[in-house]
This record gives sequence, structure tokens and C-alpha cells, in this order.
Amino acid sequence: MSERVDMTQLTTQLVWNRLLAIVEEQAQTLMRTAFSTVVREAGDLSAGVFDTYGNMLAQAVTGTPGHVNAMAASVAKFLAVHPVATLEPGDVLVTNDPWIGTGHLNDFTVVTPVFRGDVCVALFASTSHIADVGGRGFGADANDLFEEGLRIPVSHLFRAGVRDETLMRLITANVRDPVVAEGDLYSLTACNDSGARQLLELLEDYRLDSLDATGAVLLELSERAMIEEIRALPEGNFRHSMRIDGYDKPIDLVCELAIRPDGIHIDFSGTSAESPYGINVPLPYTEAYASFGVRCLIGNDVPNNAGSLRVIRVTAPPGSILNARPPRAVSARHAVGQMLPDVILGCLDQVLPGRVPAEGASCIWNPVLRNGHADESDGTFVTNPIYNGGTGARPGKDGLSTTAFPSGVRTTPTEVNEVTAPLIVWRREYRQDSAGAGACRGGFGQVIEIGHRHDAPFVVSRMFDRIQHAPCGRQGGASGAPGSVRLSDGTPLRGMGRDEVPAGLRLVMETPGGGGLGDVRQRDPERVRADVAAGLVSVDAARQVYGIDTDCGDTDAQSGACNSVSIGQNTRPTRE
Repeated sequence: MSERVDMTQLTTQLVWNRLLAIVEEQAQTLMRTAFSTVVREAGDLSAGVFDTYGNMLAQAVTGTPGHVNAMAASVAKFLAVHPVATLEPGDVLVTNDPWIGTGHLNDFTVVTPVFRGDVCVALFASTSHIADVGGRGFGADANDLFEEGLRIPVSHLFRAGVRDETLMRLITANVRDPVVAEGDLYSLTACNDSGARQLLELLEDYRLDSLDATGAVLLELSERAMIEEIRALPEGNFRHSMRIDGYDKPIDLVCELAIRPDGIHIDFSGTSAESPYGINVPLPYTEAYASFGVRCLIGNDVPNNAGSLRVIRVTAPPGSILNARPPRAVSARHAVGQMLPDVILGCLDQVLPGRVPAEGASCIWNPVLRNGHADESDGTFVTNPIYNGGTGARPGKDGLSTTAFPSGVRTTPTEVNEVTAPLIVWRREYRQDSAGAGACRGGFGQVIEIGHRHDAPFVVSRMFDRIQHAPCGRQGGASGAPGSVRLSDGTPLRGMGRDEVPAGLRLVMETPGGGGLGDVRQRDPERVRADVAAGLVSVDAARQVYGIDTDCGDTDAQSGACNSVSIGQNTRPTRE
């Protein structure tokens, strides 16, 4: 029976709900089967279902906006190379091209066509971060893409169900951990297969020939709902800029957001030029996080798909750091790209005053830790733990501490980090006095101290920002504390670059705190006292910043803090 184009609203809603369940199961399959810790434990991934024209119909809630929204534009690029008419059952396509996928070589996107008989009825796509792709390794130090690792154009990973052995040998021969790389590619393939099986059941249950007609209805409804949200806003042009650390010099991110009846146009003209280092951002990643910044406040109840995304148009001058051209180095594109939602929110604060949070740490702190030299007891290791700073204070609420915004990538558990590498996390605790003060304070950062289990040297590659330029407060709120990174003997390290941690020393990282919101004099004194009692705010800061004397009988003589508070059970006594 052919598909009914006059589907009732009830049937449309049932199909939509079923699609959401399918793509979420797709994402969970990816997490359960992934080899890379950053995918399995932190959720650095995306998953979604597409119509046969390459339009994203639904995305999994699990995942990160940089992957999801960039992947939303990538499937049509796959089909430009391999049109649907040339595909057959059992085909699986793959690429890690930063300008087709999600912005750097470590992210592999896999696309699987779904066939009902000999007819392609939909496609599933998924993306995950693979720990190592060769070259210099994940980091900001390269001077062009060729130094950063292996670049795979859109290719067949499987052709009619048969693995491309040449491609797999090429990949595994060029990475430091071939077992993980091969395993993650199977994981991506498996999660798409999971979605495909469930989609065929859906089509059978609702007697549909394909998703195209149903998808067209869903996209039209989403686009219409987003336009209605935009038309409720005042028309106009709104500008905001932000200065961040960069690699070797500060970077200016300049934005003009134009609200019109037909949508929102975001223009990054005036932004700094491309960098000679690996912090450049391909346009798809810029589009992903800029559109996410809009969706945080406008139409956040509207489904995130090709329909709602198409009314947000993002441009950046070619040759700017937000529209880097090949073969610019892009490995640490997140260090700049994840700042964009805060830039967008700075524009929207002029449109929706009183509804916008202060700036937060924004960019994740994800050091890449590797063995320093050949170590017979441990061999080689590469691990990429995730740490987060504080978010900005929210209207009427404090910021969230050690929370990933905007990426949503979770912190990897200490126990997992210690099992997968010969490292010990000696300390991981909230960073006292790091939150920006205000009527609502920002979220707190954290302190992490890592050493080698055998006091051997190890290498750290850093992609950290917000060290020279702290997250700003809003409406009179104070800035959060800037981040810092050093060795345990006090030697400071730059936010970006690669260094060896000598034998016997440890790496100490302090993530930034979020900015405050509103006049500090308006903060409830009891909330200040509660923070002091928890060890989050020192007695001195309560007195000097908030003008509040606290009554605390158990005060640390050196820090002036009442007690202390750790994140989990990760604080360890110092070894002699």
C-alpha cells in the first residue's frame, strides 16, 4: 500500500515519537560498543536519521551539538559523491574530512543507507571521536592539516556487506592504537544497523513505503514553528564580540545577528584571521555551534532537524578563523568553536534582556596524555580525559559547577582514566573562589592533579583557553576566575602546546569558573554562608567580595575556608 500523504496529526506524532526512540537507541548502541573512552564514557558522539535527500529528520538527545548540527549538513555531501541511485544494500560510507564532517580528523562520520527490497528508504548517520588518527596526534601544535593525521575522503567502508580491506589496512597502519580505531568504526556501523532494523519495523507497522513524505511533513512543521518563534522577536541587527586567548595571540570573535521575518542571519565579519596553528574552525563547525547558541533561547521546544536549522543562516569570511580553508590545521577547532554560543548569547541579551546567562568556561579542557618515552613496564598509551569548568550564572539561578556547556561532553570518570593509562589522579576537587560573584554566582571550576604511576615522564598536549581572558559576568556580575595550568613544582605552562611532565612531577590544571549575574550586593547572605560552609567560598572572599561575615568554627588556617569539598572520592593523600 502506498504512503498516505494526508496523514492525521496523531499518526504523524506517533511516527515522530518512534523516530526519536530509534535514534536514541542508535546513540546508546554507539556508546555501549565504542572502544574510545571519550565516546563510551563522555558521550562525544552524534546519531540521526535522514531522508533520501540528505535532510536530517531527527537526532538523538545523547551527543554534542558540534557533532549533531555539523553532521546534519554532512549527509547531503556524502550523497553528492555517492548518489542514492549508486548505493546498494550492505553499503556503508565513511569520512573524517573536516570540511565534510564535523571539523577535525579525529571525528569519523559513517552513513548507512536503509533498503526495503531494492529501494533506499532512508539513511542513518553517526559520528564519534576516535582517539588517534596519526600525525602529531590530537592537539593544537600542527601548522597544516597534513601534520595532523590521516584524512579519509568519502569512501566505502563496506561495499555490499564486504569490508574494504585496503581502506581498513590503510587506517590501522597510520594510527597509534589500531585496535581502538578499527573497533570504533565497527561501533559506528553497528549503531546505524540498529537504527535501520528498527526503522524497517516502523515502516511495516505504519504501512509506509519510505520516510520521504512523512519527513517532508515533519520538516515543514518544524520550519513553520521556528519561523513563528522568530517573528515574535523584535526585528533588527545586534552586535557582540568576545576576546579569547588563542594559541600565540588573542582572537576576536565578532558577530552581527540579524532578525528578519524569514529567519536569523549570523555574520562573523570582523573576526580574526586564520591561525598558523591547529585552532582554526571549518565553517560546518561554526554553523553548528552558532545555530545551537540561537536554539538555546529561541525555539528550544521545536525539534532540531533540517527544517528548523534551515532558517538560521551562518556566514563567516573565507580566511577567517571561523571559516578556515584547507589545508589549515584544525585539530583543536573546539577551543574556538565552543565559544560561539556565548558570543551569540551576547547578541541575544540585547533582544531578550533578563533571559540570558553570563559567560561560562565554554570550551572543555581535554588534555591528551601520552607516554614520554619507551617504558617497558607500560608500553605506549594515549588517553584523552575530559574536564569542565563552571557555567555562567543563570537568570534567577546560580551557574552549574564543572559542567560542560555548550558541548555537553561529560567528564570521564577518574577510575576509568586510571585503568586505561598508567596515571594516577591525585586530586580532583572543586576550585574554591573560582565562581564569579553576583546576585546569582557562576559555577565553580575544578582542580585536577595527575601524575605517572611509576613517576616516569609523560607528555601533555593542551588545548585550553580562558586563561588570559576569563568568562565575563553580566548585568553587573563579576567575571569568573581564569584557568591555569602548571607543574607541581610551580612551573607555569601555556594554555596551548605540548610539554613533557618530568619524572617525579605532576600536572596541575585549574579550570575556569563561570561569570556572575547581577549586583553582588543583592545576593542572599544565607546562600553565601552556605557556600562558605561547603568550602566553595572562602571566609575572606565572603567578607571582601560579598561584605558578609560568616560564623564558622572549623576554619582552615591557611585558606580561610570552612572544611573542603571534593568531587566524588578522588582526593588522595600525598605520597612521600
